[in-house]
Amino acid sequence: MGKRDDLIEKYADDLKNKCGMTADMDLLTKVTIGCGPAIYNADASTVAGGQQHELDTVRENFLVKKLGLADGPALDAAINEAIETYGKSERNKYRAVIYYMLTKKFGKESVYG
Repeated sequence: MGKRDDLIEKYADDLKNKCGMTADMDLLTKVTIGCGPAIYNADASTVAGGQQHELDTVRENFLVKKLGLADGPALDAAINEAIETYGKSERNKYRAVIYYMLTKKFGKESVYG
């Protein structure tokens, strides 16, 4: 197994044990690949839930640009819900896990078709 496969297993474990979800491994793999090289960078691979500019990046670059959603308060509410589900006290909130939860929430799995 390669490094990406190890990370996908770690993300699936977080979804199960920290978020109470069973991962759709095919979708999780596609979301992880969609994150590109950011998954290998310690800082870029995580989402700082307490930093507004980080949450803005998730909203603008992922929800609006990648998933094609209309910008609005519902997006911020969904991001906050994903952060809450992961656990505010959880230090490492992996970007791929947050993106996976948001993709499922908005039913946008087809983007990764």
